[in-house]
Amino acid sequence: MKKTLAASVIAKHTNDNAKEGAICQVSVDFAFANDITAPPAINAMREMGRDRVFDKNRCAVVPDHFTPNKDIASAEQAKKCREFAHGQGMVYWEVGRAGVEHAMLPEKGYILPGDIVLGADSHSCTGGAMGAFATGMGSTDLAGAWATGKTWLMVPETVRVDFRGPISRQITGKDLILAVLREISVQGARYMALEFGGDGLESMSMDHRFTVANMAVEAGAKAGLFVPDSVTLDYARTRAARDFEPCYPDEGCPYAKRIEIDVEKLTPLVAAPHSPDNVHPASTFKDREIHQVFIGSCTNGRLEDMEAAASVLKGRSVHPSVRCIVIPASFEVYNECLDRGYIRTFTDAGAAVCTPTCGPCLGGHMGILAAGERCVSTSNRNFVGRMGHTESEVYLASPITAAWSAVKGHIADPAEEER
Repeated sequence: MKKTLAASVIAKHTNDNAKEGAICQVSVDFAFANDITAPPAINAMREMGRDRVFDKNRCAVVPDHFTPNKDIASAEQAKKCREFAHGQGMVYWEVGRAGVEHAMLPEKGYILPGDIVLGADSHSCTGGAMGAFATGMGSTDLAGAWATGKTWLMVPETVRVDFRGPISRQITGKDLILAVLREISVQGARYMALEFGGDGLESMSMDHRFTVANMAVEAGAKAGLFVPDSVTLDYARTRAARDFEPCYPDEGCPYAKRIEIDVEKLTPLVAAPHSPDNVHPASTFKDREIHQVFIGSCTNGRLEDMEAAASVLKGRSVHPSVRCIVIPASFEVYNECLDRGYIRTFTDAGAAVCTPTCGPCLGGHMGILAAGERCVSTSNRNFVGRMGHTESEVYLASPITAAWSAVKGHIADPAEEER
């Protein structure tokens, strides 16, 4: 039977019949957790009677959620992670070297085309930008993968998404995935795979692709995979920590559904509270007062995101009633921003720039909202209380939309501001 990209990757890693709906035992290429999800995984692994990970080079802990530690509880969590990782000799980075896991791991070449990658975090699907079957799971399942190098996966049905036409300056990966969510809703791909392709990929950089793949889970998807092309393979070859073999969908393979997104017809989009599929043109919310802007996260903390924000903020100032927080997602990005002068641009504009961390995205630290406050955020979720008080509001947008909003003091439409 002809296979989708998701089924092809699973088939490469199993001796079972990888037909849709089948539950297969698969070998794992890479498995990771963070400072929140690693401690329960460590406990679960010890309860299994296992004291060593299956391969220290294929297992990682990335401390990124509550780091630098915000309180005693987070410091204790980080300590447990540190001691376990050092004892195992496994892949680990300390504060000052660690970035947000979903940005940093592909940069370091640990997530590669054709891989099966497991992360104890729902946005582990970000690795699908590499053409990997990358998916999130709970800490107990992750512990099993650490201990054995294997897990069980059901071969999902696939929704094929074709992007048509080139990306303009004002349209980003964030706008593309918001357009998909507007089309299929947050339940439109439950335990399915999203497979991204189309001629629009020709003008889509890896940074845009990571953003799109990152939010596949917001549609309920188990994974969101880009069909590998020269852009993917060039990125992977310059970074790969090990050998890899890309997979591809078969011509004429069956899809549960197909949709097309006409990129040239898109305008900048915003997801209003309290759901990522509550998507409307940015112009819908013109003049809606805001109090905070957050530019960063595993969704939009990459170099092109910083570049887009800096291009807006250069020579301008953050509105007096707005606080703007900028957090590059990794030190590779942070240092490149230093070299290019973006950090100075941000601080000259009146923004606060922080060390790579998840920060306010999950309501962690470095930018929590009070009751009645409204934030434009480049992150991936805007649920009730996601970034602080249950009476606050989060609007999801691209870095360019967020930056213009910071300048204007209200939700802004880049298409209008840059006429």
